[in-house]
Amino acid sequence: MLNAPIIAPSILASDFARLDREIEAIDNADWVHVDVMDGHFVPNLSFGAPILAAIDKVSDKHMDVHLMIEAPEKWVDDYIKAGADTIIFHVEAADDTIALARRLRESGIGAGISVRPGTPIEPWLEHLEEFDLVLVMSVEPGFGGQSFMPDQLEKVRLLRTEINGRGLGTVIEIDGGISAATIGDAAEAGCDAFVAGSAVYGAESPAAAIEELRAIATERGNFGGK
Repeated sequence: MLNAPIIAPSILASDFARLDREIEAIDNADWVHVDVMDGHFVPNLSFGAPILAAIDKVSDKHMDVHLMIEAPEKWVDDYIKAGADTIIFHVEAADDTIALARRLRESGIGAGISVRPGTPIEPWLEHLEEFDLVLVMSVEPGFGGQSFMPDQLEKVRLLRTEINGRGLGTVIEIDGGISAATIGDAAEAGCDAFVAGSAVYGAESPAAAIEELRAIATERGNFGGK
């Protein structure tokens, strides 16, 4: 486990018309989570590399880029150039998951994989050394504001056991329905990083919402080896 939880607000829930201010509003966040959707792999369309480049100009935060797109190997170079620090792609969409992860690492970018709720995590446990991060989706990818799926925490527990047992540093991230009501269970199961969209940008004070989420995760998780 890490020494402290990583809170990564998703700008998918922000007001795109005032994106610079929306980024400023989450200045106390650890990462900025950028959801990229192509309207094919998921039934929604968001934005591409130019928006990431614009965010990178106004923020020095770690850019956590989640590619919910087909054939991610064709597009990762655009996101590397735009300022991504970690690129997460779906195992269901990649032509060769291991090769793409190695390519990202060779480019100096953190390599992350993600799985849909219906995709088992077990086939990837033996390959965890290849990844810097594993993102567990606790909703069906494609739309914000969905309800948290608690059964997905079993994947987190399997990952935590494997990572701890082998002394790996792979980060476990969770995305979907994360709020003050659900983040504690996710932290207790073993998550390191937490993506929150509506819970942050739907709050009167995004900064205060981030602090609340961080406090709950810290209390319920095993950060710092407590």
